[in-house]
Amino acid sequence: MLRTTAYVAAGLVIVVAGILIYAATRPDSFRVQRSISIKAPPEKVFALINDLRDWSKWSPYEKKDPGMKRTFSGASSGKGAVYEWDGDKNVGKGRMEIIETASPSRVVIKLDFIKPFEGHNTAEFTLEPKGDSTTVTWGMYGASPLMMKVMGIFMNMDRMIGDDFAAGLANLKAVAEK
Repeated sequence: MLRTTAYVAAGLVIVVAGILIYAATRPDSFRVQRSISIKAPPEKVFALINDLRDWSKWSPYEKKDPGMKRTFSGASSGKGAVYEWDGDKNVGKGRMEIIETASPSRVVIKLDFIKPFEGHNTAEFTLEPKGDSTTVTWGMYGASPLMMKVMGIFMNMDRMIGDDFAAGLANLKAVAEK
């Protein structure tokens, strides 16, 4: 019996070590992005992104926890605008601040996640006029520490976050095309 327990323990150590070694070989950074074409001028779409108070009209995260606590501070829109949230397990707790804008083509946001996992990333929206439409790309990128690499072995982060981005862009399209 003691021998069997030792073999099981040794096997577990080997499996855990294998997972950690494999995770360590994964990229040190990540990027997730999705794009959509919106039949609206870039100025109209830009205004919906550059004012964090307007995110309630289109952000998929707003619908995941309608009881989420929201706090706005700093500038009313554009560089220096801050949005903090504290919600349930679906949205967690965090803060975002617009750190760069270039009207009507780009908004860069510093994202700080506090719960359920700490993370510090950057979100970026780019808007490209194409005829009577605007191609909007929503991306997020950042470092991949070891714990995120391990999680990435078991969960497809691109699909999870990317599906939210696609839903948000579809909502943004519906609002901007009204």
